[in-house]
Amino acid sequence: MTRQSRLLKTEPSFHAPAAKLETLAGSRLLSWLSEKGSLTRRLRTLTGPEFRVAVLREDWAKPFPGEARLLDLRTARSARVREVMLMAGDRPLVLARSIIPQRTLCGRHSPLARLGTRPLGEWLFAHPALRRLSLEFARVQPESWSADLGATRGIAVPVWGRRSHYRVARHPLLVCEFFLPALLSLERDVLSRPPV
Repeated sequence: MTRQSRLLKTEPSFHAPAAKLETLAGSRLLSWLSEKGSLTRRLRTLTGPEFRVAVLREDWAKPFPGEARLLDLRTARSARVREVMLMAGDRPLVLARSIIPQRTLCGRHSPLARLGTRPLGEWLFAHPALRRLSLEFARVQPESWSADLGATRGIAVPVWGRRSHYRVARHPLLVCEFFLPALLSLERDVLSRPPV
């Protein structure tokens, strides 16, 4: 049987926004967690031409139970699972996991099944019919990451993530994004550079 995730050993426990989120995550990270626009666009602005997508997985698998519930899928039903690293050169900044039900991949949405290294956010935010139905947050402990994935081996601290439930027209999908410590380090370095 195909594994549910190459990134995670178990499903993170996502929760609705909490009043203490800024205190828990910090204001700089909260800015990323609460980003309303395209995360891809914001990362490109930060990283410039070094931005790239490394695909870890793009195939059919059973979603985690919470993902299946949100997408109104029977637990035995497979969906298109895409897991990627959003990077600045060779430096992973964000780990992302998308769950796309088969019914969402019909008609003009069929390119979602074959994105390759094209960012999902680039496709999503090009659609005026895109709506975010819910936004939840999770704090993932270091031991929750898959041990065989090189990108997760150096994670020694809890990592904050968010899960967005989107609808494009009547078609649902989930996007989970986990913000690695390297993202805030890079942002701090870029902001501390003297103006040219």
